[in-house]
Amino acid sequence: FLEISPEGKVPVVKFDDKWVADSDVIVGIIEDKFPEPSLKTPPEFSHVGSKIFGTSITFLKSKDANNGSEQDLVNELKALDEHLKGHGPFIAGEKITAVDLGLGPKLYHLEITLGHFKKWTVPESLTYVHNYMKSIFGRESFVKTKAAKEHVIEGWAPKVNA
Repeated sequence: FLEISPEGKVPVVKFDDKWVADSDVIVGIIEDKFPEPSLKTPPEFSHVGSKIFGTSITFLKSKDANNGSEQDLVNELKALDEHLKGHGPFIAGEKITAVDLGLGPKLYHLEITLGHFKKWTVPESLTYVHNYMKSIFGRESFVKTKAAKEHVIEGWAPKVNA
C-alpha cells in the first residue's frame, strides 16, 4: 500500500495506470468520467463543515479538558446544524453531493473515536446533525465501504496516545 500511497493517504484510486490519493482530485476525475448523476457541490456550499474534522482531531488529542477544544467542536457542529436546518437534508439541499460524501466518513470517525477515547457524543440538541449522520451512515454505498469500528479505533490509537 505504501508503494502506491507513500504518505498512507486514503482514499486512493487507480485511473489510467496512475494512482491518485487526493479526494478532491478523485471526485473531479469521477465527475469527468461519469457526469450523471452529478456529485458536484455548488461553490457556495463547498466549505460547509470543513472545520469539523480538524476541530475533532484537536479535541481528540487534547489532554487538557479546559483548553476550549471541545467547545470549538460543538460550535462547528452547531454551525452545521443551523446550515442543515435551512438547507438540508444534505448540505446542498435535497441531493447528496461531494461535500456530503467527504464529510460523512469524517463524522463517522468523529463519532467512533470521540465515543471510544473521550466518552463523548454529538449533543442530542443538534437534531439536524443527528439526522444527517443517520442518513449518510445508512446509505448503501456507505454501509458497504465503511471501516469496521475496531479498525477505526486501532488506527487512531497511536495518534491519540502520542
